[in-house]
Amino acid sequence: MSTLQQLLQALETGGYNDRLSALYGREGTPAARERAIRVTQKLGEQFAPAGNAALFSGPGRTEIGGNHTDHQHGRALCGSVDMDMLACAAPNGLRVVRIDSEGYPLLEIDLDDLTLKEEEKNTSAALVRGVAAKIEELGYPLSGFDACATSTVLSGSGISSSAAYETLVANIFNYFCCGGRLDPVTIAKVGQYAENVYFGKPCGLLDQMGSSVGGAVFLDFKDPAEPIVEQVNFDFSRCGHTLCIVDTCSSHDDLTDDYAAITQEMGAVAAHFGKTVLRDVPETDFRRELPALREECGDRAVLRAIHFYGDDRRAAQEAQALKDGDFARFLSLVNASGLSSSLCLQNTWSVSNTRQQAVPLTLELGRELLEGTGAIRVHGGGFAGTIQAFVPNEKLDRFKAGMEALLGEGKCHILHIRPQGGCVVAE
Repeated sequence: MSTLQQLLQALETGGYNDRLSALYGREGTPAARERAIRVTQKLGEQFAPAGNAALFSGPGRTEIGGNHTDHQHGRALCGSVDMDMLACAAPNGLRVVRIDSEGYPLLEIDLDDLTLKEEEKNTSAALVRGVAAKIEELGYPLSGFDACATSTVLSGSGISSSAAYETLVANIFNYFCCGGRLDPVTIAKVGQYAENVYFGKPCGLLDQMGSSVGGAVFLDFKDPAEPIVEQVNFDFSRCGHTLCIVDTCSSHDDLTDDYAAITQEMGAVAAHFGKTVLRDVPETDFRRELPALREECGDRAVLRAIHFYGDDRRAAQEAQALKDGDFARFLSLVNASGLSSSLCLQNTWSVSNTRQQAVPLTLELGRELLEGTGAIRVHGGGFAGTIQAFVPNEKLDRFKAGMEALLGEGKCHILHIRPQGGCVVAE
């Protein structure tokens, strides 16, 4: 453990460069070190902690396969990325958590009042209070801390800023209050609880797993309480392609009903068979009942169920293709997933605002730029936000220029799958 001054001195003299390079890559190390120094200095200026301090990271995540399969107890493939939330934190000896995030007002949470507050729903305060409440429920005595944070995770991007924030806060609690005993899967479940119960978003566990576990991760949610978690050993840096996340400049605001409708309609199909989720309904039974399901649930619900069964299979096939080193097969599956999301899941634009179809427009332009190579698909929850593309390295400059000619400079982001999820960066 280090005092704040010792931590700052080590960062300034390059003492943690190897650690930063492992998380952000050699090219990203200078910028990461500058961010780390900035939040560490800010903690000293804002709170002047007297004891030990440490640096923490909660990464964003990219969904690679399995679009909207997790809430139906299906399978998915995701990865943590080098966009993250980075914070320097120190105990404050109080019963309060104080977080100063760049660009936001100071957040204070009283650890003696962890009851759910309706007025906090959809806020960062709800996430912190929910994380604290769940960790206390797990039997760990809580104590307060101060933190200064900065983020490169795009809000509303499908990279999941909320999961990154939950992972960051849970890792700080884990370090200062739990003796590091919370494993990454437990931290993911803590984050999901905070988001479901306190924040008010009925998400599955995919986002939190991708942020907390790290690397490329294959997930099977057949038993959500004990999901199967398998890290997929594949070096994306040697595949001849670059992962791009493109911001379509469309907002996720007011799309809660669109997201909820996917879960509700898939659930309605499952209910026809006396089940709660589609994973518990054999596909052969579903196919046999198509005429009755169309009448009872509607065509869109049937199409969304068809997407579930297909993408549930594809997620497993994608993971296997990566393990086999068959990147061409992987790209083919990613493209198939994107087509299914557009045609069956129907989450590339919202029926509540037909003028705004930035995602399908950007997908179409991206396909033209890729000229039959690489892969492209909607990213994350959909309806707005971002798309994902695996771009051949020789076409990267043209692809990026084409995307930014449409959307504006800085809207095509080059990402890397990083090997570690939420973690203590320096101590």
